[in-house]
Formats: sequence, structure tokens, C-alpha cells
Amino acid sequence: LQNTGTCHHTQIFFVETNLRILAVSRPLTSVVPSHSFQTSTISRDIDTAAKFIGAGAATVGVAGSGAGIGTVFGSLIIGYARNPSLKQQLFSYAILGFALSEAMGLFCLMVAFLILFAM
Repeated sequence: LQNTGTCHHTQIFFVETNLRILAVSRPLTSVVPSHSFQTSTISRDIDTAAKFIGAGAATVGVAGSGAGIGTVFGSLIIGYARNPSLKQQLFSYAILGFALSEAMGLFCLMVAFLILFAM
């Protein structure tokens, strides 16, 4: 029983000292080691290849945007040929479809540039 009590007091002592260490205000940069990370040439080449693969995969959406724009205006021509009196309404819908499809393509391009230049 004596040994258990001593161990308990020792644990309390360690907890109190750890809390005191945590309570001391230090800048966060002192926790991070100051030396730079060593990377090999192979590791950097793999990271660069991964960037290019990711950016290429992100730009695939631009092709979908082009196909969507083609479909929108193809449908506009077919709709106008079937009912010429709805020309203004069909054109408004076509411009809306064009804008949404083009926005998706631009978002894909933006993600590709973020992958290439921000990481």
C-alpha cells in the first residue's frame, strides 16, 4: 500500500509539472524544429509528376464543358427549326445553359492551376 501511494504522488507531480510546462506561453514556432526537411531528388520528381497528373486530370472537365456547349447550341438549332415562334425564349435558355456549362469548364481550369502553382 505504501508503494501505491508513492506512485500516485509521483504521477501527480509529473502531471503538475507537465501542466506548468504547457502553461508557459511560448511562440508556436518554438515547437516546430528549425531545420529544413531533407528531400531526395526522386521524392521531388514524384511530387512534380503527381502535380502534373492531377492538373491533367482536372482539365478533363474542360472537354465535358465543350461537349455541353455543343449540345446546348445544337438543341437551340433543333428547337428553333421545330418552332420558330419561340426564338427569344429558346435563345434565353441557350445562353443560360452556355453560361453554366462554361462556368464548369472554368472551375476545372481553376482547380488545375491551383494544383500546379499553389501546392
